[in-house]
Formats: sequence, structure tokens, C-alpha cells
Amino acid sequence: MITLKNVILRRSAKKLLDGATVTINPGEKVGLVGRNGAGKSTLFALFNGSLHEDGGDFYVPKQWRMAQVAQDMPETEESATDFVVGGDTRLAELRATLAAIEAAYAENPDDADIGMELAHAYTDLADAGEHDAVPRAQALILGLGFKSHELDGPVNSFSGGWRMRLQLARALMCPSDLLLLDEPTNHLDLDALVWLEAWLQKYAGTMIVISHDREFLDAVTDVTLHIANAQLTRYGGNYSKFEDMRALQMEQQQIAFSKQQDKIAHLQKFIDRFKAKASKAKQAQSRVKALERMERVAPLLAEADFTFEFKEPGNIPNPMLSIANASFGYEVEDEAPKTILRGVSRSVLAGQRIGILGANGQGKSTLVKTIAREMGALGGEVTEGKGLNIGYFAQQELDVLRPQDNPLEHMVRMARELGSAVKESTGEQALRGFLGSFNFSGDMVKQPVGTMSGGEKARLVLAMMVWQRPNLLLLDEPTNHLDLATREALAVALNEFEGTLMLVSHDRALLRSVCDEFWLVGRGVVTDFDGDLDDYQRYLLDEAKRLREEAKIAVREAESAVVAAAAAAVAAKPSAQERQQRSDQAKPIKREIAQIDERLAAAGVERTALEARLGEPIAPAEIAEAGKRLKALNDEIARLEERWLALSDQLEALAA
Repeated sequence: MITLKNVILRRSAKKLLDGATVTINPGEKVGLVGRNGAGKSTLFALFNGSLHEDGGDFYVPKQWRMAQVAQDMPETEESATDFVVGGDTRLAELRATLAAIEAAYAENPDDADIGMELAHAYTDLADAGEHDAVPRAQALILGLGFKSHELDGPVNSFSGGWRMRLQLARALMCPSDLLLLDEPTNHLDLDALVWLEAWLQKYAGTMIVISHDREFLDAVTDVTLHIANAQLTRYGGNYSKFEDMRALQMEQQQIAFSKQQDKIAHLQKFIDRFKAKASKAKQAQSRVKALERMERVAPLLAEADFTFEFKEPGNIPNPMLSIANASFGYEVEDEAPKTILRGVSRSVLAGQRIGILGANGQGKSTLVKTIAREMGALGGEVTEGKGLNIGYFAQQELDVLRPQDNPLEHMVRMARELGSAVKESTGEQALRGFLGSFNFSGDMVKQPVGTMSGGEKARLVLAMMVWQRPNLLLLDEPTNHLDLATREALAVALNEFEGTLMLVSHDRALLRSVCDEFWLVGRGVVTDFDGDLDDYQRYLLDEAKRLREEAKIAVREAESAVVAAAAAAVAAKPSAQERQQRSDQAKPIKREIAQIDERLAAAGVERTALEARLGEPIAPAEIAEAGKRLKALNDEIARLEERWLALSDQLEALAA
């Protein structure tokens, strides 16, 4: 088990933990929660060994194997599959050992000891899962949203978000007793998020996860560690249960504090009244000692909740915008435009609250960027209502903030660019006050943005968007760097917003809270989705099943083409006598070819089903068994294809 006893952790002069004592038992799934800056990442550094305690005792079993997601962006020409297989550190060590022994054996083939070492190395490699390493890795890659044709693509060919998915797959590939995950959902869409939840629910080791996604925490954790006021408190249960227990605890603490304050006041009143009277001096002194011995209940230190609101839009056109038979996509230099969505005809009306659903790569961001005027439509018409004022939040917006500039400089520059279009005062004091409402107070307004956390940058983008007083909000994954409290504040502000909202997010709690209807982006079109998020998760499962069926049909069609080609190869007829002789010679060959075709078809269907199965969240034991069977099938198919080719050559020779 992992134990902390009176642990002290500091960051510079600030104590993040002061006397923390807690135990994490083997196999527990722990959610680590707390405000941004409370010390979650510092405690994570203690868990992974990159930081040591400043006081107290910390213990994690030395024999435990640890896995965590690397935070650096991978730069390699390795294929996606090879990169993820490399995450199996045990396998990598054994492969290196085997290579060294093989080199020694090549120099001394008669050395019996080296021969024995070689045999042991092969056995160890087999025990470590060498035979099914590739299918295990590919199951993880496919589960996290990649397509089958991308399995062999070089890592460097993927964008940053997809490369971070590969880092996550690589961490899951690593055999571990302790799995550390820091915001693992940031780069995932809903279908990959649902798959990850199912995988983690089956994970047999101990897991500690930092996340600001309450539904994800509820699905995968059974213990919650809360950091606040330099204290670490353990709660049994997931995040929702933690909230209930903490609320009850805070209520009880406030009641106990109030009662104790009444008692203290009563004792002090007695002391003040009778301390000068000789007849009561002894009793007064007794009250003084009682006060000194009293274990004080701490007052409830209310956390400074962050709240904000969108200002009432100056006007609200209706419809906000109209899209008629439009094509959305992007321009490619020296090539034809790449069309993602076709035939889009939609209207966005005043007051609508639309959640945009769809897997990554289907065109959600393309749709939002086109509406936000970041890119033009490739065809059709997009007509805006008079006075449309768009507030656009995109994840890449965080990257275009100027690192060397501070929040006040960003606000001043934006105010100057907008000029008279916005009515608020643009004086420095007014802008300072506005930034203060977003928790940029004091010296923070002069702090360079490049030194700020992701959450602080996201708050600055929100502040800049609110100041513009939009009537249409386009939000593309706004919560990635926001803590739970700020997400709650955003949900409240969006629910009170009087304009129109279009939201892309993998935060199901936010989608459920603020959206009244959903659009589905997929298969090149935009349609209404008639249902809620639970229906959408069922839709995702049905889509996965449909894709598996399509793969099976493609395999059968390919095998039918092979059979047809074989039949055509023996169709030509020589003279009657020769035909009879050749027919007699060809019959057993054809019979064997037919048997091989039947077996190839059956093996192909079974292989497709196994590959699809490996793309689903299944237990490690099932993955291993499926991997073994897949390897056996591949070997059998290879042998049958070689035999089929040899028999076909014989038939061609008879037909010549």
C-alpha cells in the first residue's frame, strides 16, 4: 500500500501539504481533486518519485511497477503501433536481453551455458506477451479513436492532440501496479472517453487520477483525495459522493464551531464577571483552565468561489444565421479543396442552446470555425443576421495569446481593435476592475501570460470573450484547462446567458447542464440528433458494430474476388482428349483449392471479428487469448495462401 504520514510538501516558501496522513490500498482507484494551485501536481510528483517530501514519511512498495503518461510531445518516425508497443517496458528489457544473448551465441554457438540462457530468454519473452504485443497495442490505439489504416502511420504524421493519445496508449500498454493519470481526457472525444472509462474500470492495479471531469471521475474512481488548505483528506466514494460527504462535513463543522463559540462566550462572560470577587475566584479560575484545555473547532474557511456572468447582448437577431446547401472544409495549397461536410442546410435561431456531437475528425471544429469566420465555406451560403456578434472560444486560442504580454495588455489591445463597437469604458482602471472579476487581481494583471497555467490562460480568454458582449457563443472544448469549480462557474454563466449557444465539448456534465438540443456531425453531413447523451453513447456502440460488419463484408468480397480469379485462370479449354486428361489431373487440385478457399474465407471472417474485438474495451486476459488466436490465424492464412498459390501455378501449367 501507499502511505503518507505527517508529510510536508513545499513549493518555494509555500506549504502545499502540512502534516498529511493518508493510506491508499492496493487496487483502489483514487481521484485526486482540489482547486488549481492547491498542490495536486506537486503531490503527483511525490507519487512518481520526481519529488521528495520536505518532512514526514512517504512509502510506496519498491517492487511496484509504475506507469504514467509522458507529458512531452513525441517526435519520432516510428509507426504508431511500434511506438505504443515500446510502452511495454518489461518487453523492451527482455528484447534487449535476448539480442545481447543472441550476439554472444553467434560468437560461441557451442557454449552450452549461453544456449541455456538463450532458451530462458525466449521463454521469458513468451511469458511477457511477445506473441500478442502488437494486437494488444493496436487494440489500445483503435480504442482511443484511431482508424485501422493509421496503425502503421509514423508518429510525426499526427497532430499534437493525436500524439498525446499515443502517449496515453503507450502508458496503458505498460504493465503496472500503479497507474498515474494527469488529465487523461483532455485530448479525447466522447467515443474515446467512453472506451477509456471501460478500460480503466477493468484495470487491476492501483490508479491515481487528476481530472476535472466529474462524470469521468464518477465512472472510474472509488476513493477521493481532496487537497485544501494544506490538508489532504480521504473520502470513500467517487466524486459525487465526495461532494455530498464534504457538504455534510462542512455543515457539521459550522454547527460545532457555532456551538463552541457560544460555550466560549458563556465561560468568558462568567470569568469577566466574577474574576475580581474573592468568593468566586476559584470558580473563575476553573473556567479559565477549561478554556485553555478546550480543543478549538476550526472556523469554516470558505473557498473563494469564482463566478462570472455574460452581459446582456445589445441586440439578438433572429435568425442568428442561416446556412443553405453549404460545403465546409479547408483549402490545400496546390491541390483541390478538401471537403469535410456537404449539403449543410441549417438555421440557428435566437435562444437556441446547441450541443455539437461527433467523433474527432468528422468536422465539428470545421463547422464551428466556418461559422466563427475563421475559414470560409467552400460552397453554398452562410447568411448572418444583422448585428450578429460572435464570441468564439477555441482550444488553439490559448496558443495565440502573446506569451510576453500580460492580461492588461491583452485587454487594452482588444479594446483598441474593437474601437467604438463596444460601449464599456476602456480606461485602464476599468479594465483592471473587469480582470479582477476573473480572479486577475493585484500583480497578476501585469504577469506575462507565458508564465501562467493553462487554467489561468483559459480564464483570460473567457474574460476577453465576455467583454465583447456577444450574442452568439461558439465554444470549442472550453473546459480542457478549467478546474471543477471554474467549470461549475462556466455552466452557471452559460445557463444565464440570454443569447444563443453552440458548444463542442467532451465534458458530459457541461453538455447535460446547458444544451437543450444536439446536432450530430458525421459521415460528411450535419443532422439533428434525436436523443440525449445516454442515447449518444448507445449510438457510438451501434456505430462501432456497423463498422465491424462493414469490415466483414469487405473481407468476404475480397475473398470472392480471389475465388473468381482462380476460376477464370482455369476456364480456357484445349482439345477434347487433352481436356479430359487435364480435367482428371485438375480435379484433385481444384478440390483442394476449393477447400482452401472455404477455409480462407472462414479464417478471414474470424480474423476480422477478432480484430474488431480487440478494438473494444476487454479484460487483459481476453486480449491475450484473442491475441494468441489472431497470431495462429495469421500463420494459418499465410500457409494456406502459399499452398493456394502453388496449386494455382499447377492449374496454370495444365492450362498452358
